[in-house]
Amino acid sequence: MFTTAGSRQWSGGHGKWLPGRETTAVKKGVLTVPLFWRIFALNAVVLAAATALLLWAPVTVSVPVVFTEALVLLGGLAVMLVANAVLLQVGLAPLDRLSRRMATVDLLKPGQRLPVAGHGGVSQLIRAFNDMLSRLEAERATSSTRALSAQEAERRRIAQELHDEVGQSLTAVLLELKRAAGRVDDSDLRADLLHAQETTRESLDEVRRLARRLRPGVLEDLGLVSALTALVTELSTHTGLAIRHRFQPGLPVLDEQAELVIYRVAQEGLTNVARHADATHVEISLRHSDGVVRLRIRDDGRGLGLAHEGAGIRGMRERALLVGASLDLGAAPAGGAEVNLLVPLDRNGP
Repeated sequence: MFTTAGSRQWSGGHGKWLPGRETTAVKKGVLTVPLFWRIFALNAVVLAAATALLLWAPVTVSVPVVFTEALVLLGGLAVMLVANAVLLQVGLAPLDRLSRRMATVDLLKPGQRLPVAGHGGVSQLIRAFNDMLSRLEAERATSSTRALSAQEAERRRIAQELHDEVGQSLTAVLLELKRAAGRVDDSDLRADLLHAQETTRESLDEVRRLARRLRPGVLEDLGLVSALTALVTELSTHTGLAIRHRFQPGLPVLDEQAELVIYRVAQEGLTNVARHADATHVEISLRHSDGVVRLRIRDDGRGLGLAHEGAGIRGMRERALLVGASLDLGAAPAGGAEVNLLVPLDRNGP
């Protein structure tokens, strides 16, 4: 296949003329210049200015070169190099911004786009990069939805098995121990049986607690506020944290997925505080305003510092993406850390 001077190409295999590629592309009526020719034009401007200066300036070069003449030539060379560097820096600045964005982009923080100006080759590259980010974010949201849906289904199955299988077995063992302790006359043996009975009862309570954490039945039965209240009460009892909750009355009705996301983010956030923050007081609030439901968790612990985001925080970000919400982590005003989840009421989720 060869290209003619026009804009058509001859295809020997097809035996016909095909549309060809031009050196400069025309898109939507605007002439776009490749990056090579843009850089060449910048250098050509600098060289043309230097040539014009040498032609019309009252400067001569002797043989051998006089010191003053050499000084003038070196000064001109320095000016030309500085002008070339400045023009290239201005022309390639979008590429620098693009490389920095590529090094820091995070698909769990959507909306990171570069501004596009003009219709040149660099602008087309930035548009392609922005389009690629949009596709990757959509694919990430879709895959996260499938993964988290499978995770919730697995949690429900495990919780059901814990409740039906392990819970019932422990209940049967507890009844047998109670019956055996009532038939034994030996006080020492009865004490051992009562101790085993108490241990079994504690294990049964722990199994039920794990089942509730895996599958928050109160969320489905009584709603989001009741589920968060039960979560706060349970964590405060088991961890000793002083957790103060403020849930605004009259919250708008949320769909099942949004309620589950808010509950899981609150669960993960409070669990992180109990495990890593070394906090003594925690405040959790849920309110709505301006078409947004806001969940806030604030503690008086040691804060986030320079700690790397672990699997827990990234899981919170993935859940937020499912409902088009935004998750912000930062320092609390009085020290410690603060988590803010903003769930829009009018949303178009993935």
